[in-house]
Amino acid sequence: MIFLTVGTQFPFDRLVKAVDEAVGERGVAEQVFGQIGAGSYRPKNFESVPELEKSVFDKYFGEANSIISHAGMGSITMALENRKPLLVMPRLSKYGEVVNNHQFAIAKKFERAGHLLAVYDTRDLPAKIEELKSFVPQERRPQPDIVAARISAYLRDMSESRI
Repeated sequence: MIFLTVGTQFPFDRLVKAVDEAVGERGVAEQVFGQIGAGSYRPKNFESVPELEKSVFDKYFGEANSIISHAGMGSITMALENRKPLLVMPRLSKYGEVVNNHQFAIAKKFERAGHLLAVYDTRDLPAKIEELKSFVPQERRPQPDIVAARISAYLRDMSESRI
């Protein structure tokens, strides 16, 4: 089963519609279930609900063979922690889905590192779903020493600039 999640803060009809069309027109063989938010588009080719309680969400996430999501850090982190193949489509400001393109930058960074697959154009979604079947994400190794050093350098720079 592929679990589609668009997060809880904003609808993401562009992604939901693209997945629905991929399932219906392209014959994606695997079952899809979606947590699709409060958007106006309702899929015709897979079962979905606007939202799920956390325990039910976790159950679907855990049982899924792979995940399709917006490029939010919560979904990315959860997929990496659970070693789930993840395909993301970033929300884009040009469609009024976000105020800036931070999800685009996040998707690019994690895609380059081999942690996820990303799709930037809805026309490419069916091929990416096919690729998702065999995708094995690179393990993400926390690097707290590097993070601490960056924070320390930032704080040092901030304090020196006030002198």
